[in-house]
Amino acid sequence: MNPFDQWINEANVTTKDNLVQITAPSKSDFFINPATGERNLNAPFFFTDIQGDFVLRSKVSHQFLATYDAAVLMVMESETIWAKLCLEFTDFNTYSIVSVVTNGVSDDANGPIISNKSAWLQMARKGNTFALHYSLDGEKFQMVRYFSLPVSDTIKVGIVSQSPTGEGLTSDFSELYLKRITLHDIRAGQ
Repeated sequence: MNPFDQWINEANVTTKDNLVQITAPSKSDFFINPATGERNLNAPFFFTDIQGDFVLRSKVSHQFLATYDAAVLMVMESETIWAKLCLEFTDFNTYSIVSVVTNGVSDDANGPIISNKSAWLQMARKGNTFALHYSLDGEKFQMVRYFSLPVSDTIKVGIVSQSPTGEGLTSDFSELYLKRITLHDIRAGQ
């Protein structure tokens, strides 16, 4: 079931059973360049407000058409405080798990290279700490990143489709799971 009910940068969306497809427009992204401060905050973000600790998980896939095309899980406090976990076509011509944490400006961390064109992504919150995980089988999750952000009790949580250098992209989100729950071991994703 689709748990999302609000938009930033509304886009074409198709929902059927447990599949949500979002079509990103050309040159769409969420990124604040750490070298220049230039902001690109125009990718479609389909979200809901959630209070307290949570786990968001989804199987994601997309067409891998242009550099930085990605299906994304995202958490947002404001335009300058947010984080995203991506299955991305990188500038090294790889399919990778990529994370970006933004607190004023964005960083950019390429993670594991995978051969699959789909993966399960998971984002969890415990207080002001967040853990990002991925899985190739939907069962065994590996940690990508663990960090803290200065966020309110209620924040935006959702999914993004982005095509920063391309002409657009449709991303698939299936097996969506969003639950208010506190993980016992956030680093392990459980």
